[in-house]
Amino acid sequence: MKRRAAQPSVFYDVPGPKTKRLIAVANLVGGGIITAILVLIGIKLYDQGQLDPRLWGVTVRPVSWTAYFIPGLISTILAALVSIVGALVFGLLFGVARLAHNRLIRWVAGGIVEFFRAVPVLLMMIFLWNLFGSIKIPDPSFWAVVVALIVYNGSVCAELVRSGVMNLPTGQHEAASAIGLTQPQALRYVLVPQALLSMLPALIAQLVVALKDSALGSAIAYSELLRESQLLGTPRATLQTLFVASVIFILINYGLGKLGERLARTMRGRGLELDETMAEQIPINVSATSAQHMLENPDEENVFDESSRQQQEITGRRRHI
Repeated sequence: MKRRAAQPSVFYDVPGPKTKRLIAVANLVGGGIITAILVLIGIKLYDQGQLDPRLWGVTVRPVSWTAYFIPGLISTILAALVSIVGALVFGLLFGVARLAHNRLIRWVAGGIVEFFRAVPVLLMMIFLWNLFGSIKIPDPSFWAVVVALIVYNGSVCAELVRSGVMNLPTGQHEAASAIGLTQPQALRYVLVPQALLSMLPALIAQLVVALKDSALGSAIAYSELLRESQLLGTPRATLQTLFVASVIFILINYGLGKLGERLARTMRGRGLELDETMAEQIPINVSATSAQHMLENPDEENVFDESSRQQQEITGRRRHI
């Protein structure tokens, strides 16, 4: 079986034999340096007694998992799920608002999005924790974590929606206008669905960010995985319990990343794209409501008046000339 020749990239040429040898040497040297650093760290930990099996035994006891790791993980996942759902709603609303024709709406939405993107998440959590505690909201630490993650990740999602719609081919905007859709209808049925599909990996990445940022809740006494691991390891086995918590975070985030890649492959090409052929199949004298109905039911046989049928026949003949 013949090997396929390497294709040049837009950004760099295919490395030649000399460059390949240099890359191989650099990889060997870098791998050796990393291995030496890890060995030195292991020796240092051994000298300080951190590799003592008795300390690591804390992490494998059943009570450690049932009373600390699993409850902390559940709290972490709960805060992340609630916040990412809220962030998606927040992002869709303000992302679409930033695309509005009304300049005032665009400015207000843009100001809110940029403000929450600029404020540190931990600062928002501490502020909201004190605010919710002062007005006697139940479980103020949980809601402070959730609301802070919603407004921060929602602001990022809003920018993803705006940029996703703006980066769509101009033909999609023009085709939506050609069949009589208003701007809100075009956003709802054509542009935003395509933008959501194209930015699906970025949305999954935001879920990973929300999951990791929920660990900041330990600063306001929220019983998530990091805080429970610290409580379990105090006073001597903190390093060991935090190592287990970090492995749990890595496994979950790795799984979410793979899920995002799989969803992107599965849903790629399923968006509602309007090309010239699709636009021509809709008569020019059909109202926006009828065009919207055809977009929602592409396989349904629609009944038009006689002029509409004539328009379809004329359009079909023109395409075959």
